[in-house]
Amino acid sequence: LDSIDGKHARRTQSSTPLGELFDHGLDSWATSIFVLSFFSVCSRDNGKTGVSVYTMYIYLSIVLFNFMCSHWEKYNTGVLFLPWGYDISQVVLIAAYLLTGTVGVEVWQKPLLFGYYITDVLVILLIGFSLFLSFPQTLYNIHRAHLKKTLKNDSLYEGLLPLVSPLLLFVLLTVWVVLSPSNILAKQPRLFLWMVGVAFSNVICKVIVCQMSGTRPELFHWFLFPLALVVYAAISGLLGCMEEAVLGIFTALVTAAHVHYGVCVGRQLSEHLNIYVFSLKKRVQE
Repeated sequence: LDSIDGKHARRTQSSTPLGELFDHGLDSWATSIFVLSFFSVCSRDNGKTGVSVYTMYIYLSIVLFNFMCSHWEKYNTGVLFLPWGYDISQVVLIAAYLLTGTVGVEVWQKPLLFGYYITDVLVILLIGFSLFLSFPQTLYNIHRAHLKKTLKNDSLYEGLLPLVSPLLLFVLLTVWVVLSPSNILAKQPRLFLWMVGVAFSNVICKVIVCQMSGTRPELFHWFLFPLALVVYAAISGLLGCMEEAVLGIFTALVTAAHVHYGVCVGRQLSEHLNIYVFSLKKRVQE
């Protein structure tokens, strides 16, 4: 149903910025949940089969990077050129669920060809498509808009501004993963990857709002400051055995903040546009 919501909104003459934010905002969160569910199907590495937690993190980072590039592209061009890989990824995910349901989880635990597992092939394809198809296409579309003089932002600084917070977020998280004294990703993979997805979603939602309203995104998202403190305390050994507990607390706070942000923005937009969030009826003007 993901590709028909816009068509239905236009058919019912109910297309609004609220619908756009609702769609892409939820997509930015669901993307990480889809990746988590996929790795739940494949199972975690047990020394012989399965996927390592570090592969999960890399896979999730690449998927989120592609999502970020699409909306960075729209911020600069005003057009959302969703790469063909977006639809392919959904088809592959559905096929993976159907294959697992039909054959069983054993299909992920047997070599496919030349000793490579299906998950190995998928990761290689994902990296290849991202580096050699999706990202180059994004750069090409921005360059083409520059040649046509249709770019929304004239300066290089303004054009690159939406990338600062997502990239710093990725750097901080990667530092935590690599230098964690307790190997936090291996101990709490689901919790950590959930936190990554929520934090990324909030950063991207603010970029989407800026793109829709023609405003400048903030240079440093506020999530970066508490995250930097947590990462420093973790890798320096200050947290000690409390690292997992602090991860849980930080994840809960980030999730609550993201939900609060979504509810508040949804209510404000619905009141401003005189519409309801889940109904085609107009609000009664007071």
